[in-house]
Amino acid sequence: MTSACKTTIRRLALTIAFLGAGCGAVAADDGTTIKGVVELFTSQGCSSCPPADAALKKLVDEGDVVALAYHVDYWNYLGWADTLASKENTERQYAYARMLGSNGVYTPQAVLNGRDHLNGANLQAIRSRLDTMNTDGRGLAVPVDAAIAADEISIKIGAGEGKANVVVVYFDRAKVVDVEKGENSGKQIAYWHAVRDIQTIGMWDGKPAEFRLPASVLIEGRGNSGCAILLQSMKDADTPGAIVGAAAVLAGPQGKL
Repeated sequence: MTSACKTTIRRLALTIAFLGAGCGAVAADDGTTIKGVVELFTSQGCSSCPPADAALKKLVDEGDVVALAYHVDYWNYLGWADTLASKENTERQYAYARMLGSNGVYTPQAVLNGRDHLNGANLQAIRSRLDTMNTDGRGLAVPVDAAIAADEISIKIGAGEGKANVVVVYFDRAKVVDVEKGENSGKQIAYWHAVRDIQTIGMWDGKPAEFRLPASVLIEGRGNSGCAILLQSMKDADTPGAIVGAAAVLAGPQGKL
């Protein structure tokens, strides 16, 4: 990994703590306004995806969103099996398609706050759409805080309206991949916050709640891992809906993202 890449990884250690229920956008401890959650569906085998991967990296660096990259597997037929892809990531994208009323899926697709979508390479449009969502009541309204303390991850969720699943998304903070075949053959591409597992750990019913996870769940990444906590309503048992709160933590001494 290049020194520039290592420097960028160090910059990922930003603190996000969501404050104040009922707000369209909430503020982190360092004064940064948290604009929302961006879930990018991407693939190493898609020639249109590298600009979106680069756009997600900018969002990670800026630190005003929880940014996640879901690598899908349906481009593998072109001759390169995405090393970060999983069928579960693909299933999540199709579930969003059902929720959004879409006839199909595409890459690069960015889903914002579980409510809307657009081309993941259009960074200006992503920022603008998140701003609009925050002003029209579709932002993050429920405070969520997550931190590593000793041997556990402490998750605290504030009060709000409605019900939602507490979803933990595990990711690798940074990966550099040499793509040898397919549409991106010969390219070395850096990927950020690539999702490797998703778990629902409980439910939230509008009242303040606390959850704890063993810190060992982040050991797999050997200091390169993290997890996001998404407070996500469900349209039905298999279809995700709006994300109303979020936080993230990183493995290592800094703790929070």
